[in-house]
Amino acid sequence: MKVLLWHVHGGWTDAFVRGGHDYLFPTTPARDGWGLGLGGRDWPAREVAPDDLRDEDVDVVVLQRTDELPEAERLTGRRIGHDLPAIYLEHNTPKGDVPQSRHPMADRADLDLVHVTHTNALLWDTGRTQSRVIEHGVRDPGPHYTGTLDRFAAVINEPVRRWRVTGTDLLPRFAEVAPVDVFGMGTDLLDDAFEGAPPIHGLGDVPPPGMHRALAERRAYLHPHRWTSLGLSLIEAMQLGMPVIALAATEAPRAVPPEAGAISADVGELVQAARTLLADPEEARRRGAVAREVALERYGLERFLADWDQALDDAVARRPRNLKTTSRGIARTPTDLREVD
Repeated sequence: MKVLLWHVHGGWTDAFVRGGHDYLFPTTPARDGWGLGLGGRDWPAREVAPDDLRDEDVDVVVLQRTDELPEAERLTGRRIGHDLPAIYLEHNTPKGDVPQSRHPMADRADLDLVHVTHTNALLWDTGRTQSRVIEHGVRDPGPHYTGTLDRFAAVINEPVRRWRVTGTDLLPRFAEVAPVDVFGMGTDLLDDAFEGAPPIHGLGDVPPPGMHRALAERRAYLHPHRWTSLGLSLIEAMQLGMPVIALAATEAPRAVPPEAGAISADVGELVQAARTLLADPEEARRRGAVAREVALERYGLERFLADWDQALDDAVARRPRNLKTTSRGIARTPTDLREVD
């Protein structure tokens, strides 16, 4: 089927577009958030000018931002949930007053909602909106782990701005055991943030192939995040065959068994596990093999794509397309969209 979506989350999209459908990405000369297209990625998908979308006969749209809802209606000339089946994909954990977090798509009858983790589904109040969990799928980078460097690795985007959210403040505890190399956007600011502290090095936003090679050389992977929807880099590290040292928060306890490295809310326990892995490369390799086996089984691409095929089929079956009665000049706003009474 023809699936319309915007390029919002590159790592997730890299897996999604492997499903064999016709994936359409709005693309503008500005290549901004509303027209990034493929963003230079070698994906089996098509870039489409926004003005041409009305001629594409889209089967379903996958929305990832609230503003995309009226934009999809404007570009296609069709009403979400009435003339155009839609799924809203929630990537994130809620912010603010978490126990009371009501999802912006709660109590809707005109679309389906998909969470990427069970933790997200637990924490968001989605009311009566048709919802399900489709856990991440990740293309296998291969068992490249060597662990030859007596160093730890982490992947954290904007670690200084996000600080306690990403557990950046915990990195010096591990750097007392061995140097910590941090990959990701904004990691160049770490040198100033930790001036005079144990060795913590920001290595920048390295493209996936190079980053995978670099990660696999480090002894273990650190996942110190307090509040996250489960970073794909953690799954990639596990698939590489790296042992992981993870803070037991949000979805990590489901993703990381203790045999794959170490997982605990006690940072002291994690630091001790880091010492063990540093001192015993064979033990690190053994735990990394467990991590790879678990990640391939739970987050393999085949299961992910099968789950999404079912979600797309269900969305289209519940809300058949209606092309004949659609106004070609429709331009609606969020307040025009119907909700369950």
